[in-house]
Order: sequence, then C-alpha cells, then structure tokens
Amino acid sequence: MQHAVARSAGTQAADAQSTVAAAAETTMIAVTVEGRRDAATEDTGSYTTGAMRTATRLGLTARETPQSTTVVTHQRIEDQAMTSVTDIVRYTPGLYLSSADGPGRQTFRSRGFDIDKIMYDGLPTHYQGWGIGTQANLAMFDRVEVVRGATGLVSGSGNPSAAINMVRKRPTRDPRVTLTAGAASWDDYRGEIDASGRLDESGRLRGRVVASYQNGGTFRTDEKFYHGMLYGALEADLGARTTLFAGVSYQDDYTNSFWGGLPLAADGTHMNLPRSTMPSNEWERKDQELATVFADLEHRFGGGWMLRLAATRSRQDATFFGTYLQRGAARELRHTGYRADYEEDHAGLDAFVSGPLALLGRRHEVAVGVSRRSTATDRQNYAALGTLGSNIDLWTWNPSGIPAPRPARTGITTTVTTERGVNAMTRLDVAEQVKVILGGRLDWYEYENRSGSGSYKVSRNVTRYAGAIYDMDPRHALYASFTDVFQPQTATDVRGNILAPVKGRNYEAGIKGEYFNGALNASAALFRVDQANRARLLADQGGCATFPATACSEASGLVRSKGIDLELQGSLTPSWDVGAGYTYASTKYVRDSDAANAGRPFSTDVPRSLIKVSTQYRLPGEYAQWRVGGSVYRQGTVYQDVPVGDTFSRNEQKAYALLDLMATYRVSSRLDLQLNVGNVFDKTYYRGIGYDVAWGSTDTYGDPRRFQLTAKYQF
Repeated sequence: MQHAVARSAGTQAADAQSTVAAAAETTMIAVTVEGRRDAATEDTGSYTTGAMRTATRLGLTARETPQSTTVVTHQRIEDQAMTSVTDIVRYTPGLYLSSADGPGRQTFRSRGFDIDKIMYDGLPTHYQGWGIGTQANLAMFDRVEVVRGATGLVSGSGNPSAAINMVRKRPTRDPRVTLTAGAASWDDYRGEIDASGRLDESGRLRGRVVASYQNGGTFRTDEKFYHGMLYGALEADLGARTTLFAGVSYQDDYTNSFWGGLPLAADGTHMNLPRSTMPSNEWERKDQELATVFADLEHRFGGGWMLRLAATRSRQDATFFGTYLQRGAARELRHTGYRADYEEDHAGLDAFVSGPLALLGRRHEVAVGVSRRSTATDRQNYAALGTLGSNIDLWTWNPSGIPAPRPARTGITTTVTTERGVNAMTRLDVAEQVKVILGGRLDWYEYENRSGSGSYKVSRNVTRYAGAIYDMDPRHALYASFTDVFQPQTATDVRGNILAPVKGRNYEAGIKGEYFNGALNASAALFRVDQANRARLLADQGGCATFPATACSEASGLVRSKGIDLELQGSLTPSWDVGAGYTYASTKYVRDSDAANAGRPFSTDVPRSLIKVSTQYRLPGEYAQWRVGGSVYRQGTVYQDVPVGDTFSRNEQKAYALLDLMATYRVSSRLDLQLNVGNVFDKTYYRGIGYDVAWGSTDTYGDPRRFQLTAKYQF
C-alpha cells in the first residue's frame, strides 16, 4: 500500500487540503485498492487496476492472466481526452485503427486480424466497422479491458485478434456531480454531466445519470458530426449478499462523411490532395441510434462462491446514405451512390457460478457458465443509385453541387444469428509456485437468411483454453498459454456442405512482473496465431457441375501471425504514471487458394511494428497543482500493391511518429483545466490507404495538429 498512500498524499498537497481531510482520503484509497479485487478505476488516479474477468470467468490480475492484457483506466481516458472506443484502439498497445474504408467506417485490428467483437460488462456483441458497428461513447464507462489473442472461451465465435471489454460506470454511495465542458479545433464542442449518489438514507439504493453531447466539424471542409449519449443506472443491495445493477443507455451518432475517403490517382498512388478535401455531398449521412437495457444480478453465497446473472437487450436503427468515388473506363472520377436502412435487435443472456474448491490440501478455483445471444437484422434495400456525377475534379469540388437522390425501396432482407454456449474453467493450485488454468466451451451457432438461401449451422463446436503460470518470486511469473476461437464460414465443398469453421489458435509464452503492490505491471511475450481451415478454392472444379463455377472449396487454408508483445502500465512513482507498449507482428500466408501467396504478407495495410507510450507527471512542491504529460505513437510502413492494367503500383504510407502533449492545472479542489495538443508537429499522414483504382477504396488522412481545452468542475 505504500505506493497508493504516497499517491494520495501527492493529491492532497495539490488540493491544499487539511491534514485531517488528507488522512481521511488516504484511508479511503487504501480501502478501495485493497478491499476489492474488481475495483473501479475512477478516483484512483491510476493507470492500472486489480482483477479482470475478460480473459476467463475467473477474477485474475494482469500477472495471474496467461495472456497479453491492457487496462485503459478512467484516469488515462481523461488524460488523453478520449471520447469513443475509436480512441481506445488508437492508444492501446497492440491494437491498430484503420480508416481505409472511409473516415466514418473504422476497422479495428490486432495481431493481423480484424476485431469483430466488443464486450459490454463481459457480454459480447458483434462489431463490424465498415457496417453498422457503433462507436461506444466513453462517458458511460469506467475503464476498458483488452485481452490480445484468441478469446473464444468467453466470447464464443470470432477472430483470433483481441477482446475489448467496455466496463460501465456504477453508482456511488457518496453524492457527487461532475460537469465537463470542452472546446477543440474546427468548432468541436462537448458538454457532459455526471451525477451519482445514494437514493435512500442507508445507501442500499444508489443511482447514476450521465449525459453527453458533442457537436462540431473536422479538418475536412464541410464535414459535420454530432454524438449524443444518455445513461442511467441503479444499483441496489437486495440483501447482505445480493446486488442488482441495472440501467439503460441511448446513443445517437451522425456524420455526413463516412464512406467518401480520397480516391487513388490513375497510376495507383496518392493524389496528394489537401487534407481539407471532403469528396462527399452535403446530404450524405450515417445516422445511428442505439438504445440498450441491461441488468446484472450478483449473489455471494459465502466462502468465496458467487453467482452472476446478466442480460442485455439493444435496438439499433441506422441509415447509410452516401457515395464513393469510382474511376470509369477513361479513368475519370465519378460518384456512385448507395442507401440502406437497418434495424438490428440484439439480446444476450449470461450466467455463471464461480468459487474456490479445496482438493488434495490445496485451494483451487472453478467457474461454470451458460450463455445465449441472438441478433436479428432487417435491412431495407433501395434501388441502385448508379452514377450521380461524372468527370469530378476534386480540386474544385462543391459538396452542394449534386442534389440528393430519392431511391425507391426495393424490399427487406432479414437475417438472424443465434449462438448458445456452455463453458467451464478451473484454476488449479498444483504446487506452491505453479498455477494451471484449464477451460473448455461448447457452442451451437445458427445463421438464418429468412429472405433467401445461405442458412447454416455449427453444432457442438469445441473451444479450448490452457495456461500455466510459474511464480519465480513474489514479483515475477513465467507463463505459457494456448487459446482458440472459431469463425463459421459459408464456403461449400464438392457435396454442397458448409465447410468446417475457421479455427483461430493463439500460442503465447512470456514473463510478467507486478510491483508496488500491483501499482505497476510489466510484461513481455512471444506469440504465434494460426488461422486455419480457411476456405481454399479447389483447383479441379470438375466435381462441381451442379454448383456455380469455382464454388467448391476445401478447409485447408492457413494464415500465421508471429511476434512479440512488450508492455508497462501503472505508476513508476507516486507522481508518475505510464502506459507503454511495443508490438511486432508478422502475418503471412502459409497455404492459400493462390499457391503463389504462400510466404507472402497477409495484410500489408497493417503495420508490423507499433509503439505507443503515454505518461503523466504531477509536479512537486509549489507546482503541485500542475500535471503534465504526453503520448508518442509510432507505426511501421504500410502499403498496398494496387492493380493497374497488367501490373501493380505500390501505394504506401511510410513509417511515421506522432507526439501529443497534455497539461492540467488544478484551479481549486473543485475545478480542473486541461489542454491537449494532438499531433504537435502537424505531421501529414494517412490513417488508411486505398487498394484499388477503379472502385471505392480510399486514402484517409489522419488528424492535423489539434487543440482541445477541457474544464471539469466537481461538487
């Protein structure tokens, strides 16, 4: 506790509080840090936290988890002025953010593969950045937990990339209200109110309300957006051992530039247009409304045993109405339009029981659970919009020059995905210094296309988890683990049967360190990820006479990612926090339908190396009201070999580095002012690069230098 107590003392000096108040606060922080393994990160001022359940159902610290993990705490979210899950991906080690599908269609990747699941308090939901994936507003979350590699034990189906778990804010016993206002470059304004406290005299019933609204523009001319969010939650002690946490949230996001990035030149290279260029039309829009209700019931039986029941239901209404740029036969630019409206209903149920078990004179942990989730999507289709404008000159482009089309509705497509699973895991204390984690999961997966063909099922898919931790000393542990995940696919064999699911397997070994009673965590890992059973087209299609040409495949393709993962997060001293990571991942084809691909890179538009460092430092003595910090982002080269006629042209973004700076001044015990400067040296770079001359793949610039001023008042 020395580290936590010292941190608290520094905070009180900055606030110029009395000795009595300082002692009281120190005591409170000591209880918070040591009293709860799953402690919230709000009010701790820390860049790390205690136990997590994202990798397994067991409450394990970072050191006890045999996979690469990161926790983005509330303090770090505030220091780096993060507002959405997109910022989490941008700043978290090992994760990569790409906007190659357009400035409003972000793709998340890790270890070479797309991240296709976002979890909310441990319940997974599907994420599709280029589709209707919602960018979660961080105002309602306490922290974000990230586990890299395959996470099928808790998430079910998916890619062997990473799990992103958004952990909601909970009501507090003590009354508190926080008002936040921000102003940033390009007329970007944001306001937030966060009120929490007990709702009865005893504090057995607690409530919290958070409202946030952001409205503004960007560095692209005429681009506009808004983000609205409302969150309400109740927490009730139904008894000495039972707690109910339930609430609702509503999020409304809009932008008029989501698809239309910048096209490539006719020779497949960058056009080098001004960063302010917005090739979209003013009437375009991506509008998403997401309403969610959730409940979480936890009962503690005693003796360390716990039952958790969780449920969520969400409804999303989304409109995609936009254009992308194509090149015609003469390589002239023209706009092609598209519209679709979506209604998506998602429901999730999860139940598990966990607790200790004494066996052979040692104490072990066990967890058993069941889950069910379903997603029903209705897509309102519209008539093809075709070409809306020809011979477009982006140097003189007028976003209001083309009137909004009025496409006719053509029908509704309905799909339903249902996944049911049972899982079990245990943490065995096999020796004084050795812990072993074993787990398994069975899944039943069903996809129904109620508007046509293509329905399929996967029955009793087996997912495995195995890990071992060896405690070298009280601070350091060696570990090794194997995890896997499955992803259903639609390709068929010569008999017309759906191929077995794609298998993602993550092999990892490393060392972890925990210092200052858990205030600082460090890790180093080597990993290998195999994505096997990928569909490969059969060279001989003779047996497919009754099927469409080139439609027969076999499940034998293989992509392999290998690399290293280094991370340091937490407090170096009571006044100095750091979150730093280095990741190197090389992802290549091992086997593919095109034999020539063997040994070639799998995804050249994902950098092999990523360096992300963020830090903040509280100045000593008479300058204790000041905190200063910054972050460094560096990525390796990315490229696309673009087909141009009978040859290829390389479209490239060379390696680059960005510097962000931050300074916070505590005006009083209630008021803080913070200035963030992003991309201090105003580096010009692409956050996504195009891969085709003819159709709508895009170059998308990253943000130029950006200033943001934030005021936070608490009472």
